[in-house]
Amino acid sequence: MKTALVIMAAGIGSRFGGGIKQLAPIGPNGEIIMDYSIHDAIAAGFNKIVFIIRKDIEADFREVIGDRIEAVCGPLGVEVCYVFQRLDDLPAGVALPEGRKKPWGTGQAILTCRGVVAEPFGVINADDYYGREAFKKLHDFLANVDPASNDYCMVAFQLGKTLSENGGVARGVCSANEAGYLTDVDETFNIVRAGDAAASGDTVLALDTPVSMNMWGVTPPFIEYLKDGFVEFFKTIGGNELKAEYLLPNFISSLLHAGIATVKMLHTPDKWFGVTYKEDKDAVIASMRALVETGVYQRDLYSDLL
Repeated sequence: MKTALVIMAAGIGSRFGGGIKQLAPIGPNGEIIMDYSIHDAIAAGFNKIVFIIRKDIEADFREVIGDRIEAVCGPLGVEVCYVFQRLDDLPAGVALPEGRKKPWGTGQAILTCRGVVAEPFGVINADDYYGREAFKKLHDFLANVDPASNDYCMVAFQLGKTLSENGGVARGVCSANEAGYLTDVDETFNIVRAGDAAASGDTVLALDTPVSMNMWGVTPPFIEYLKDGFVEFFKTIGGNELKAEYLLPNFISSLLHAGIATVKMLHTPDKWFGVTYKEDKDAVIASMRALVETGVYQRDLYSDLL
């Protein structure tokens, strides 16, 4: 079955000194985090890559990674597509609020894929490293799901393997039933390491607590649900039109609680890392160097695929 990987790369990291953190080099040959995600996705069996970007970063994006990825994917038969997240891409009858400066969040980002993605697809953040096992599990689920169903999945990470040494982080703390299906995602803020545990204020969390890092797998009908949900979103944000965001995890949770969808929770032992803070970059570079030196990745990253 054809499977697509949708990479959300439209955001600018305000805590990363104002730069486009998705394009920061971290590999031995200037590779960026996205390179490793794309490598792992292709190795796992994904055969379509969809970049969600903004039009104003298109030239930089293509220069840093896009053109290079197309050159790698062409001989492998992997399709590459671009879609653009726009502030004014709104439901019929909804006017752009005066003073709104940024797009409407990850839910709106995925809506830009309508008409482009017609197969089961995974969703990831551009600036997160997820690890090879995560992509294998995500692909295996999508390759075997009924594409007409509302059976989704989410790859869960161990909280302790996602923390930053440079400040608190927000994580979606996950709960599941005995069958391994997601029952709730509790967005928890300012989580820091606290000895052999983690803490958010007075709440103590075990380091092996499963958390969501925005790595989802969904089927094609999801986009239509998302489209309808975007209409409803604008009916609920009165007074908050300048800041409200249509967020992917919140919408999936709403489908879950309404009994419309199921979400299988897949577990990975891999360490997640990303550049949440500017100071995280050195640690990310060191982690990637270690993965190369131990043979997880080739120094010439894509050489094992070609």
